[in-house]
Parts: sequence; structure tokens; C-alpha cells
Amino acid sequence: MSIRKRLILSNIAMVVGPFLFLLIVEIIAGYLLMNVIEIESRDRLQKIFISIHFIGLLLILILTNGIITYFLSKSIIRPVNRLTHAAEEIGKGNLDFKIERMRKDEIGKLSDTFEMMRKRLQESQELQKKYQENRNKLMMNISHDLKTPITSIKGHIEGIRDGVANTEEKMDAYIETIHTKTIVMDRLIDELFEHSKLDMGRLAFRFKEIDLQPFLVDLMEEYQLEWDEVTFSFEAEKEKTFRAKVDPDQLRRVVVNLMNNSLKHMDKTEKKIHIDLEEKFDEITVKVKDNGPGILNKDLPHIFELFYRSDMARTSEGGSGLGLAISKRIIQEHEGEISASSRIGHGTTVTFTLPVSRI
Repeated sequence: MSIRKRLILSNIAMVVGPFLFLLIVEIIAGYLLMNVIEIESRDRLQKIFISIHFIGLLLILILTNGIITYFLSKSIIRPVNRLTHAAEEIGKGNLDFKIERMRKDEIGKLSDTFEMMRKRLQESQELQKKYQENRNKLMMNISHDLKTPITSIKGHIEGIRDGVANTEEKMDAYIETIHTKTIVMDRLIDELFEHSKLDMGRLAFRFKEIDLQPFLVDLMEEYQLEWDEVTFSFEAEKEKTFRAKVDPDQLRRVVVNLMNNSLKHMDKTEKKIHIDLEEKFDEITVKVKDNGPGILNKDLPHIFELFYRSDMARTSEGGSGLGLAISKRIIQEHEGEISASSRIGHGTTVTFTLPVSRI
């Protein structure tokens, strides 16, 4: 019952209740005075009756109003006090409790609002804690990953300065190593910057409709020129159009991340990367397969997590733990999903989906 209805009923009770009680008192008093108590004087009888009537009326008003006011205030003040206590706990930063709905009225709705606010504050607090943990991981990983190439660059520069590279061949080798390490550092910083923009929602996506088949073929041909020791292959239904609304630059980043990740850990003499493209129902599925060492079962569920690196990735050069996490975020922005499967010694398959464009 709403507070408004409760107040209306209490006001009615305050009027009707005393009237009924007074009527009962008058009947009882009249009966007693007329039939039980012997009073000879009519004037005295009238005075006694009026006195009883007045005192009874006063007592009834006090009693009924007191009882009604007590129960009405109790039904309102108790839940308000509980909400006040909840507000004080929230103000102290304590969010590990639940605000139970006490009534089906305005106070009950207010309780629901408080509980919703508490949950959102708790979620915000947990999210803030997660962000802080991520920032700590970021500092630790980036510090470690930047220190390795910087140490190498420093060592080679000192070697050049001290005359260790005393031949043209050694000098070329030292310069090439320094150049390689700077590329590693540049990639780490680029991935960090990309992740920061994604995390803050400041990365602008420019979607347009493209055919994924020529897009992926061109990308693989570009990679084939750079990696002539790797066999690239592609499979899709010929003369079929795989139309999807994507940001070509960001989708290219995803595929490049996946191929770089495969090539980084490739342990076979004959290196292979194969891409499958198929359409099922309203989804386009892209599979990037390699014949690398595979991923351990304990690592497989975590490879797309931010800053996660397997023991194998930690021993390789330049792994920031950001590449696959960035790829996952980009695919999610395209309303798709990404996953991985693997067999130790046989390779890994990363699969991502994109909605089919019907426009």
C-alpha cells in the first residue's frame, strides 16, 4: 500500500475511530447510569453523564491518535532509518552489503534505487581496481620489454665506441642489431598507444563495405614478398563475394597481428600460414592457421587477456602481451568474436567472425 493511501486511511481512522469508541462509551455509560447506578437527582445524572462523555472523548482521542500515529510512524520511520544507515555506509565506502526491499510503496521504490546505486558504485569500484591492476601490469611489462632492447642497444653502442666493432662486417652487424631493436621498441610503443586509445574509446573506426576475399589475398601477397621463406595459402569459395562492413585499416591490423604472432613462434623448417574464408548464415568466418609449436592447454583460455603472456612468449623477443588483446577489442568493435584452438606440435588456429553485410 502506498504512503498516500496509508495517510488517507489513517486520517479516516482518526475521525471514525473516536466516533465509534465514543458511541460505545455513551451506550455503556447511559446503561450504567440508568439501570445500575442509582442517582436520584436528574441534574446530577446529567452532569455525571456530561463529565463521562467529555473525559471519554478526550481519552479516546488521545488513545486512537496515539495508536494510529505510532503504527504509521513506525511503518515509515523504520525503513527510512535503514535507508539512512545504508546511505552512511555508502558514504564511508562500504559497498559489501545488500539493501532489501522492505515495502511495496514509495519507500520500497527508494530502496530499489539505493540498491541500484550501490551496485553501480560497487561495479565502478571493481572496474577502477581492475584498471589499477592493469596499469600496474602495464608498467611492469612495458618496463621489462623496453629494458631488453635498450640494454642491447646500449651494449652495441658501447662496443662501437670502444672499438670492438673494428671491421666493416662487425660494424654493419652492430648497426643492424641496433636498428632491429629500435623497431622492436617502436612496435611496443605503437601497441601501447593503440591500446590506450581503445581503452579510452578514442580510437575512431571508419567503417565501409568491402569484399574480404580480395582484401585478404592482397594482404597475404604483400606478406609473401617480405617472408619468402614462409608458404602462404588461402582458401575460399571462388567467385563468391564475402561482403562485410569493416574498418580496413583496423582489420588489417588484426590479421597482421595474428600472422606476426604465428611467425614469431614458428619452429618448423617449412613455415606455413593458411587462411580459410567461409560464410555461414549471417556470419563470415576467417581462420588463420599455422604449423607452429602450438599453445599449451593452460595458456589457451588466456591468450586474448590483456598483458597475458605464456612462458614461451616471455622467452621470445618483443612480446608485450598487447597484440592479441588489441585484436580482440577490434573484432568486438566490429560486432564479431575471436577464439583460438591449438594442438601441441601441430600448430594453432585463430578464428574470428564478422557480420555479413546485406546492404
